[in-house]
Amino acid sequence: MTVPTERLAEAGIEPSVGSVGDSYDNALAETINGLFKTEVIRRRGPWRSMEAVEFATLEWVDWYNHRRLLEPIGNMPPAEAEARYYAGLEEPALAA
Repeated sequence: MTVPTERLAEAGIEPSVGSVGDSYDNALAETINGLFKTEVIRRRGPWRSMEAVEFATLEWVDWYNHRRLLEPIGNMPPAEAEARYYAGLEEPALAA
């Protein structure tokens, strides 16, 4: 049996978006996993099927990205902030 990192390499997938063992990658992943488990898995269980868990996961990810208001970015959803950011990049600079 191969270890998971070997399976990722065989599939051409990078095991981390940062440096190997990057604490920032791990901290972010642990935070999101903890939120998901608290807000969905434990609160809405017990689960009758994997399909129910998968559907609840899709609903939560959609809420997390498109409807959750995030104070540090002006009490707007992350997807809206991202759209505004990219729209600002496309606007031509005004002449003085």
